Amino acid sequence: MPPPLASTTTLKRIHREVADLKKEDLGSITLRPSDDNLFQWKATLPGPEGSVYEGGIFNVDITLGHDYPFSAPHMTFRTRIYHMNINDRGGICIDILKHNWSPALSLFKVILSLSSLLTDPNPKDPLVPSIAQEYTKHREQHDRTARQWTQLYARPPPPPPPGPAAAASSTRAKGKGRASAAPTGTGARPAPRAAPGTSQQETIVIEDSDNEGASALRAAKRKRGAEQADAAEAPARATRRRGAAASGADSEVIVIED
Repeated sequence: MPPPLASTTTLKRIHREVADLKKEDLGSITLRPSDDNLFQWKATLPGPEGSVYEGGIFNVDITLGHDYPFSAPHMTFRTRIYHMNINDRGGICIDILKHNWSPALSLFKVILSLSSLLTDPNPKDPLVPSIAQEYTKHREQHDRTARQWTQLYARPPPPPPPGPAAAASSTRAKGKGRASAAPTGTGARPAPRAAPGTSQQETIVIEDSDNEGASALRAAKRKRGAEQADAAEAPARATRRRGAAASGADSEVIVIED
């Protein structure tokens, strides 16, 4: 619910910012009001790539005053961060949330400024002087500690493991993939299947009939060879008969048949 003294101007401005956010490309940043109170907002900032906060997700609470946008919003880091301009209670030291605030600014522009603050801290206006001193004099130690805090406090939780149904589906999918990827022989031919109602014995009979056909073929070849030999001997037999006839009519003719 809005504060009791919230004006119509404030409510119109908040509704307009909600509508404008739907048109903005937020990237990995999230920014939205709570479900039951337009004056309470939440934002998440991913650690900028290349910075010591890379890989972290930082949550920010935002509270709007009853006279917003004529007063700056109040922002607090809920995620612990090792930063010279953000203290251990989440307070933020940035000029646009103090004396440089303007009604022309929006919540989205302030969140973008906070993201830039993670990349380029301001050692000239520190909220934690000890971290600022370490940043300027012992930069390697500062960066190492900032990365450790990011790993400890800002790493997003790992995704939950898949349920039993999802694991079973994955196993079946892998099994199908292996079956479809199994190579088939290119030169091998599958063994013929016996037709329904036939037996292995009938297949053997067919093979024997092929052998009988081969034997018949060989016998026919031998018969043709014998006929050719008889044809070659026929002139010799005719010559012997003519010779015998020439020796005399009363001579006995002896014909020798091979």
